[in-house]
Amino acid sequence: MSKPNILLTNDDGIRSPGLWAAAEALSRIGFVTVAAPREQSSGVGRSLPSTSDGIISEEIMVVHGQSWKVYAIGGTPAQAVQHGVLEILEKKPDLVVSGINYGENVSTGITVSGTVGAAMEAASMGIPALAMSVETDKILHLSYSTEVNFSTAAYFTEYFARLLLEKQAPAGVDLFKVDVPADATPQTAWEWTRLSVQRYYQPVRPLRTQWNVPETVGYEVGANLRLEPENSDVFTILRKRLVSVTPLTLDMTAQVSNDLLEEFAMSTSRS
Repeated sequence: MSKPNILLTNDDGIRSPGLWAAAEALSRIGFVTVAAPREQSSGVGRSLPSTSDGIISEEIMVVHGQSWKVYAIGGTPAQAVQHGVLEILEKKPDLVVSGINYGENVSTGITVSGTVGAAMEAASMGIPALAMSVETDKILHLSYSTEVNFSTAAYFTEYFARLLLEKQAPAGVDLFKVDVPADATPQTAWEWTRLSVQRYYQPVRPLRTQWNVPETVGYEVGANLRLEPENSDVFTILRKRLVSVTPLTLDMTAQVSNDLLEEFAMSTSRS
């Protein structure tokens, strides 16, 4: 049997060491095509901005002595997936993997994550998808630091990619999000988790005295483990120090009965 075709992308950009750790691991189980943003694209979610130029540039990257033909995309991670599926590959890939990201993607902040956004875009195109992240100090989130050890996250990237290639995801699951603790090893256990409902990355007010001075809203990590259920993604990686595997769905409809909605609507007086 021929090897499966895997499209690999990320949100940190085409030169991220995390991307290449994933590429090496995935190459053991399939043919890997790398199509990733030309520039750092963290925090763009699943956006498809009309301002992206969409230019596809073929480049040769050498990683541990191995040469790879890769595709740098002038666009977001979600757009990289689109260009990869619609233009670069001759047929739809068997799997799309996004990552490995510098920094954990947990809680309700996943809609901000370009890593998860790329996987969501793939899932919306009917392709099995996996978003991979590793816990990282905030100061390294936008870096290409070689201080981050991606080997364990690469191991779990291969593990869950193989699982998705061998088995169909259960009904109702559109993609999987995996977060690996910084101190994990290949022997570290993993658990099924749910998204935390607490905000994990807290916005920080810009440090400026005038609004006409360029500045952006910052962020800091603000987890409160006392309020976290033990099966949340946040609690699992921060307190249990286990690998968190969260099944996600594109259906964001609130799970509430029509009876409760009708009661809500009727309880509001009309003027």
